[in-house]
Amino acid sequence: MNAAYFIARRYLFSKKKKNFINIISIIAVVGVAVGTAALIIVLSVFNGLRELTVGLYTAYHPQIQITPAEDKSFEVTDSLRAVLRGIAGVAAVTEVIEDNALLRYDDVQMAVNVKGVSENFAQQYDMGSKLVGGEFALWRDSVPQALMGIGVQAQLSIDLEDDMVAMVFWYPRKRAKVNLTDPSQSFNREPIMPGGVLAIEQQFDNNLVLVPLAWANQLMGYGTRRTSLEISTTGPDQVASVQATLQARLGPAYLVRNSNEQQASILRAVELEKLFAYITLSFIVAVASFNIFFSLTMLVIEKQHDIAVLFAMGAGRRLIRRIFLAEGLLIAVGGTVIGLVVGFAAVFLQAQFGLVGLGTQSHVVQSYPVKLVGLDFVYVSITVLAITFLSMLLPARNAAKVELAGTL
Repeated sequence: MNAAYFIARRYLFSKKKKNFINIISIIAVVGVAVGTAALIIVLSVFNGLRELTVGLYTAYHPQIQITPAEDKSFEVTDSLRAVLRGIAGVAAVTEVIEDNALLRYDDVQMAVNVKGVSENFAQQYDMGSKLVGGEFALWRDSVPQALMGIGVQAQLSIDLEDDMVAMVFWYPRKRAKVNLTDPSQSFNREPIMPGGVLAIEQQFDNNLVLVPLAWANQLMGYGTRRTSLEISTTGPDQVASVQATLQARLGPAYLVRNSNEQQASILRAVELEKLFAYITLSFIVAVASFNIFFSLTMLVIEKQHDIAVLFAMGAGRRLIRRIFLAEGLLIAVGGTVIGLVVGFAAVFLQAQFGLVGLGTQSHVVQSYPVKLVGLDFVYVSITVLAITFLSMLLPARNAAKVELAGTL
């Protein structure tokens, strides 16, 4: 057995007496373990939030979206449709007209985002499982109807069972002069019956209303122009190749973005929050590592006689330094391993049983989402061990500089 490790282990696990230094060493192990477990748990929560965000937005974000690079809308011709459908890997092309409008229901009104979609919209969005009321359909017996977020329904108190009151959308007429005598003449007005209510995520729930494309065109008057085209592929592995092909075919006048690029700002915010949480908790680990520093410093003072004996027996300063480095590493590695195990267990239990709830009623998720990622364990281990190693360098160096005079 390595001499430095053997002596360090005896110092740490000595059964002859439990003094103040032993207590500090135990506190140091606990501190490192708590910091390590906290890092694993918090990073897992952010992993879960990212996965939840991607899943929620994927419910109404297409795999690939085509939008104009500069204008609000673009012309969609039969030849363009034929080109898109002829690209290998393209399963469906959904035409979209999307804009803001004023929605009135009975005596209440609010501004909403109206999204008109062609009849194959169900191939683009995984929304059927998000239905909380009504039916998941934009047509009933050839009559158009709207799908809305649960927040829109709540704010306007829309009754799905009331067939006598329709939702009325107001949209400004293109190139129409404002009639000061009767401003309502400057707006298109179209009624539509409520059909279903969806609960996906806050941005959708409080703002978006899905309607048939033909009805949206009647309200907004886009004609053959569309605000976007949404593409579904034959499989997730086809997204990258189809996106590259579409961008090459369409050129720089169009933006061709995958689902992650469509929600890049939100995902970037989650990653930044995760980074800042990681840095903050790393500082907590650094504070906990001061216990290792104090423990080794006091151990050096207590063991000056032992150091002198080792010097007298022919031990070099390098061995003395390695003894106290080994002592610190035992504390650091022990605390890290315990923290990793505790963190893993806590995240596993949360994932399986949802022990910690969000504290609010939600149609989306009832408990904090978590996800274990192997690289997090690697990064946390490296970070904790690096921080604790720095804290033990000075005491180990001082131990190797102990003067022999007066210690024997």
